[in-house]
Amino acid sequence: MLLHIFTAVLGLSLTAQAAPKEAKQDLLIKLAPNAAYSMQAFAQFEGNGAKVEQINDQWIRVEGGKLSAKAVQAMAQGTGIEYVQPNYPIRLLEDYTVQDPLRRAAIKRFAARQDVGVQKDKKYLDNPDIVDAPQQRAGMDPLFNNQWGMQNANVMDAWKVTKGSPEMIVAVIDTGVDYTHEDLLPNLWRNSKEIANNGIDDDGNGYVDDMVGWDFVSNDNKPYDLAVEPLQLLTGGNPGHGTHCAGNVAARSDNGIGIAGVAPNVKIMSLRFISDKGQGTTADAIKAIRYAVDNGAKVLSNSWGSEGEDPADGQSNQALRDAIQYAQDKGTLFVAAAGNGHQGKGYDNDNDPKPAYPASYPHDTIISVAALDVANNFGSFSNWGVKSVDIGAPGVKVFSTTVGSEYSDMVIDKYGFKASWDGTSMATPHVAGAAALYWSAHPSKTWQEVKAAIMATAQKIPAAQGKLVTEGKLDVNALMHY
Repeated sequence: MLLHIFTAVLGLSLTAQAAPKEAKQDLLIKLAPNAAYSMQAFAQFEGNGAKVEQINDQWIRVEGGKLSAKAVQAMAQGTGIEYVQPNYPIRLLEDYTVQDPLRRAAIKRFAARQDVGVQKDKKYLDNPDIVDAPQQRAGMDPLFNNQWGMQNANVMDAWKVTKGSPEMIVAVIDTGVDYTHEDLLPNLWRNSKEIANNGIDDDGNGYVDDMVGWDFVSNDNKPYDLAVEPLQLLTGGNPGHGTHCAGNVAARSDNGIGIAGVAPNVKIMSLRFISDKGQGTTADAIKAIRYAVDNGAKVLSNSWGSEGEDPADGQSNQALRDAIQYAQDKGTLFVAAAGNGHQGKGYDNDNDPKPAYPASYPHDTIISVAALDVANNFGSFSNWGVKSVDIGAPGVKVFSTTVGSEYSDMVIDKYGFKASWDGTSMATPHVAGAAALYWSAHPSKTWQEVKAAIMATAQKIPAAQGKLVTEGKLDVNALMHY
């Protein structure tokens, strides 16, 4: 997108916020409404070695270079720009890192000797081919009985109404998706307006050859889920998070292999903004959200966030808030994980000084999801909030798709370490899938009506009394008969 001609004096308004004492090396700058700018207006940044990028029609990113606090303060005296903030980090909610520094250092040394980790598999993982879905087989899903969450949420009875429409798109905004997975490949969203591998942006959306989504980390058209090896995971990284989430949204059913998602006939849009290290940025998150909305996704599944807004300077993450508002204005649902506590111990998002974001933002389009176990109790890590957390869903030892056309409810069971797939991240795709299923049956409904139906049909459970808005858990069958 080209920037318009700039004729005014460049200035940054901190909107009643004090300028940071030390200027950040990575800034997001919000343009004032109806302001006109050209890239020349940001020449002073580029002259200092910074990279300037237009994120969307509202926000500009200035990354790197030498930005002095004095220069930022001087620009803040001007007019024409509404807000400036750091490009805050965003991360996976689940952390499998060994906390003891001595043990962690020993694991790193052992991993180096064994040559394990994502780097070992880069040649295969970096750019796997995007292939067409194979001809569908018929038959029962042999691993379906391992998915206790499907029984708990009464999914099978709901399928008597529909298994979802292929016109319904759910964006999995995460670490990417293993789009070669045997159980996900048939349900990948395909950009019908784009001609594959011709090096041209056929649909004019700003992304070349974006056939199944986009990778905002590597800035290419192959949003593959780069998962680290189990041993490296103990020192930090991505376990294949997005692929696991995608399976519970919409793994294909009745194809004689694997499992089934809550909405097994809807489409999965693969969007990667979190790296193999489990880290992302606000800039890439808002680009992913905008891409999803602009390319037809009606439900956004978001299993990521932060404890508090995550700034050290007291500012809010206005850029992320604006992105979610954009999604709301365009009629989409934003399903978000309620958070996994402080050091793995759940807390009340309503009262804690660091509530989980974006789940705790006030946007009406957000459905905030807590994690429940097979006995309908909260996972010990799960956040709650009778004002801010809407509903519970299966989120403890969840069985789903994993990278490499595999399936598991265990993240790691090696080297004397054991961790299962637990988290509000795992609960979120159950609700995202349920929203897509209901919307498939009622395509004329608004996002407000879809959310209201999910809330109204929650099954009351004792553990959620006084802790969740609905005081209940996801009931997909009740939803489909609402």
